[in-house]
Amino acid sequence: MNLLPHPLRHPLAHVQARLARWWQNRLPLSDRVTLTQRNVYILPTRAGFMLGLTLLVLLVAAINYQLNLGYLLTFLLTGSALVGMHVGHGTLRGLNLNLTAPEAIHAGAKAIFTVHLHNSRKRTRYGIGLAVLDAGQWAWTDVAGQASSTVQLAYLPERRGLHRLPTLTAETHFPLGTFRIWTVWRPAAQVLVYPAPEVPAAPLPAGQAHEGSAHASVTAVQGEPDGLRAYRRGDALKTIVWKKAAKTGELVSRDSQTLQQQTLWLDQQQTGLNQPEAQLSRLCAWVLQADQLGLIYGLRLKNQEIAPASGLTHQQRCLRALALA
Repeated sequence: MNLLPHPLRHPLAHVQARLARWWQNRLPLSDRVTLTQRNVYILPTRAGFMLGLTLLVLLVAAINYQLNLGYLLTFLLTGSALVGMHVGHGTLRGLNLNLTAPEAIHAGAKAIFTVHLHNSRKRTRYGIGLAVLDAGQWAWTDVAGQASSTVQLAYLPERRGLHRLPTLTAETHFPLGTFRIWTVWRPAAQVLVYPAPEVPAAPLPAGQAHEGSAHASVTAVQGEPDGLRAYRRGDALKTIVWKKAAKTGELVSRDSQTLQQQTLWLDQQQTGLNQPEAQLSRLCAWVLQADQLGLIYGLRLKNQEIAPASGLTHQQRCLRALALA
C-alpha cells in the first residue's frame, strides 16, 4: 500500500502551522506583560462541550415534558457555567508576568529561566500554568493576594549561538474546568549557547613565554608543566596537581608565577581536527582548562582574534566568540 507524502496527508495541519507562525510573529516582543481582556482568550474544554450538550438535552426534555424543575436545573447549571467562565477569565486578567533571562549555557544543556507572577489584587489566583508553547510540560502555581510567585521553565536549544527564547503560554481551567482561558507571550530575552566542550579534553597546546620574561624557551603545559613545588598552606585549589596527588598521595602545587609567565594561543587551525564544530568544541574545552589553571591565553579563530589575558571576563569573551563563530 502506497502512503501519500506527509504534506498531502495533512494539508490542514500544514495550513494551521503557517497561520500559527504568522499570528505569533505579530505578537510584540517583551519580557514584561500585563494580561488584559485584549490578550486573554477563552474556549470551552472537552468537558465544557459535553456540559453544553447535556444542557441542550435537558432543555429539550424540559420543553417536551413541560417540567418546571427541568427548566430550573438547566438554567441553574447554565448560570453556574457562565459564572465559572467569568471567574476563570478574572484569574488571568490583571496578572503581571516578568521574565528573567537565563544565563549562558553549553550546547546540550537546558536553559533554565524564571517567570515571576505578581498579583496586585487582594484575592488569590488559583491554578495558573505556564509552559513553552506546544511543549506540553506545565508548571502550575497559585498566586496569593497582593503577592508574587515564581515559576521556572526549561528550554533545550537545538544548537550553539544566540537564540531568542521560545513563545510561552499561560492558562487556567479554574474553577470548573469547563473553559480554557489562556494567553500567548513572546519574550524578548535571548540565551547564549556555547559549544559543548570536548570530553575527554585534549591536552593543551604549547605555551609561549611573555616578551621580556626570563623564560625565553617555549614551555609545554600539557601533562604536568615545569614549575612544580611542594604544597604550601594557602595555595589555591586550582594550582594543586590532583592527578599526582591521587597516584602518590603527595600534594604538589604549580608555581603561580611560572604559570603566569606562560601565554597560550588557542588557534582553530591548530586543533588537529577537520570539522568546524569539532574544532570549536575542542577550543571550548581548552578555554575552560586554561582558565582553571590560571594561564594567560589568547584565542585565534578564522575571522577573529582575542588578545591574551586571563580571568572570568576574558573566559566569557572567548566563549561568546566561540558561540557566535
